[in-house]
Amino acid sequence: MLLAASLKSDIMKLQSYSLHNYKNLPQISRLSSLQLEAIEVVGNVLPFKTNNYVVNELIDWDNIHDDPMFKLTFPQKGMLSKEHYEMMRITLQHTNNKDEIKNIANIIRKALNPHPAGQLEHNVPELNGEKLMGMQHKYKETVLFFPSQGQTCHAYCTFCFRWPQFVGMDEMKFANKEANQLRDYIIENPQVTDILFTGGDPMIMKAKIFATYIEPLLDANIPNLQTIRIGTKALGYWPYKFISDDDADEMLDLFYKVVKKGINLSFMAHFSHPVELDTPAVINAIKKLRNVGVQIRTQSPILKHINDSPNVWAEMWRKQVNLNCIPYYMFIPRDTGAQDYFALSLENAWKIFRTAYQQVSGVCRTVRGPSMSCTPGKVQVLGVSEIKGEKIFVLRMLQGRNPDWVARPFFAKYDEKAIWMDDLKPAFGEEKFFFEEEFEWLFNQKLTEMETESFE
Repeated sequence: MLLAASLKSDIMKLQSYSLHNYKNLPQISRLSSLQLEAIEVVGNVLPFKTNNYVVNELIDWDNIHDDPMFKLTFPQKGMLSKEHYEMMRITLQHTNNKDEIKNIANIIRKALNPHPAGQLEHNVPELNGEKLMGMQHKYKETVLFFPSQGQTCHAYCTFCFRWPQFVGMDEMKFANKEANQLRDYIIENPQVTDILFTGGDPMIMKAKIFATYIEPLLDANIPNLQTIRIGTKALGYWPYKFISDDDADEMLDLFYKVVKKGINLSFMAHFSHPVELDTPAVINAIKKLRNVGVQIRTQSPILKHINDSPNVWAEMWRKQVNLNCIPYYMFIPRDTGAQDYFALSLENAWKIFRTAYQQVSGVCRTVRGPSMSCTPGKVQVLGVSEIKGEKIFVLRMLQGRNPDWVARPFFAKYDEKAIWMDDLKPAFGEEKFFFEEEFEWLFNQKLTEMETESFE
């Protein structure tokens, strides 16, 4: 029996489920009519995709109303406002016309802040006067690259802040298939030390395709390139990518080639709940990656209904360290998509982080958070305090558009309802936060450049 269980855990073929076929799931009879309606209504606005590993090994179907992995991958009614939910529900009742449904969906989508943190306005770099729309360069050391073949995932997280990538809004997509442009941009910008492959999920790609992006970087011998990062949920949603997929060994060989070249290869692995770390498949996959020299750093947003408990986070960090992974970030979910369903107040997020942090040893305390990836940079909530009778949030930047902003503490008025940086106001009678005037100047400069280019 143990051998059979081991073989089952090591070999599995991917079967995806989305709106067109999710009713084929054997467990579908366990869902109520209201849950099925929510999947249809919300799934026509926000992306929905899961797979047989998530469904069969991660979801507890005997506890479906409270199961975190079900809520992480299956649309829930509360993920849309009552107004938007009714708009789509009534539309689906009255028509089967795909264009009409898509038009209503796009009206709703555009109200959900599809590009938070100024991604389109501020982050797109240029090479020889050409905008590189598949890249973002927000912080001087790190370039984000969106390979065009990596703009999907093994399953979609319902909180995903890049949901526009997956719903057919072409003007909302980031994608680039030009590996040579990436190589040339890194060569031309010696301040760049890190490339982050992101998406979507780069690990949706076959090894041969991923190699077409990696090998030009290795062959160029770029002296400033120190780290290649891969942002991925594959370990959580499809660990068989590194175990039994037909190109698993080829992908591991490619990773080893990067490490052997002297470049740090880091997985930025998304784990949102301890259950994702418990299966034989994920444990095996992590071992295989570590054996070829891959460093694994872990991160997740803090999410109501999923992991809004200090005990959950403490357990998750311990399990990660015991598997030789490095706890890296606790994020605040970005102000986009289904944020209202998942959001906690900044104060509650900090209290959960602090209480979890107190429960673990120093080897787990590499984690940073709670942090907001907002327009000026990554802002960490250090806590709530009181100075001269005024209750305040204590904040600092972990990353900033200007490196001089990094690690500078600053203060915001206490607001028990605040869930994002935009909700905060400067403390002590200040009109602006310390970075705002410089950021406004940078933003206006960018607008002037764009207007000049348009005029020309």
